[in-house]
Amino acid sequence: MTSAEQPGRGGPLASVKVLEFAGIGPAPMGAMMLADMGAEVLTIDRVEAVELGSPRTPGFDLLRRNRLVAKLDLKSKDAKACALDLAARADVLIEGFRPGVMERLGLGPELCHARNPRLVYARMTGWGQNGPLADQAGHDLNYIALSGALHAIGRDGGPPTPPLNLVGDFGGGALYLVVGVLAALQSRHTTGKGQVVDVAMVDGALSLMTAFYGSYASGRMSLERGTNVVDGGAPYYDVYQCADGEYVSVASIETRFRRELYKRLGLDSDSLIGQDGAAQRHALKPKLAAIFKQRTRAEWCKVFEGSDACFAPVLSIAETAAHPHNVARGALQVIDGIAQPAPAPRFQGTPSPVPRPPRRSGTDTDDVLPRWGVDADTIGRLRAANVLA
Repeated sequence: MTSAEQPGRGGPLASVKVLEFAGIGPAPMGAMMLADMGAEVLTIDRVEAVELGSPRTPGFDLLRRNRLVAKLDLKSKDAKACALDLAARADVLIEGFRPGVMERLGLGPELCHARNPRLVYARMTGWGQNGPLADQAGHDLNYIALSGALHAIGRDGGPPTPPLNLVGDFGGGALYLVVGVLAALQSRHTTGKGQVVDVAMVDGALSLMTAFYGSYASGRMSLERGTNVVDGGAPYYDVYQCADGEYVSVASIETRFRRELYKRLGLDSDSLIGQDGAAQRHALKPKLAAIFKQRTRAEWCKVFEGSDACFAPVLSIAETAAHPHNVARGALQVIDGIAQPAPAPRFQGTPSPVPRPPRRSGTDTDDVLPRWGVDADTIGRLRAANVLA
């Protein structure tokens, strides 16, 4: 069996074929998640490298794991025709270009649906397919800025803090892409037809903020950063530095959990409960900080072991693989020498297969294109014209 052969890999999406047009950020992660769940994902990559602002090291771009790769020059008429043939055989198409680009390439939804009415056509953008900003460039930070999320994240008296690109790219983008694709596939079971899924990171980030919009409307949430319970405003919901310079997290929101926290810290919970909210943060936080500074992170882990104080050490990426809980669950896997998160979520009946590493070089063209209906003569003609690699 060649590296490009997929049958029998398993997973809940083992029968789904996905055609992905290579991009960055949320679209690759969404495709990775579908592939992790067993879908066969064929990525159409560019023949020539394009400057993407963030250099990628071959083999270490983990969002591209579990992919089959073919390189097509979509400026070529014949290559476009080949891509359209592939779309005709796919269940899902994922593209992350600005609005109108796929139409100009001759690969827009109308043409693809004319060939394949059952196709789920997923469009991943920052601003969406329409609106005043639709054609403007942007990145994660810009999209979450427009959603209210960026404004809400930061320390008391400090500026908004970029939360990695988790909220826009991966939370509001990739996860909503996957949800949209799966919902459209389910709808296809009923209607027999595919549809366009318009996934915008600004929409997803707004959706993630739904609970906080409700809290603000009710008067329970302040617009001042670092003054609310879950933004670090409450003394019992924060990170504290230990004697060795490492950090621990506490998130003892409920009263019964706060009692456990204070007990383990050697404090009188009866005198603190009710006097430990965000309004008292300037008095209580320094007291807690001084206590946590008395022991190392490892020592605090022993103090809180087995407790319901809602405590956890703050681990770096380099440390997570060794934590006993992650080890017990196999939460990280070493693939091609690289420790990386295992597929999530987990399925008991149709478990996801072990991921294949991203390609370090080369393509899967000769193996995968024939299985997607592209004949040897077409492959030879495209290769001779230097529009296929």
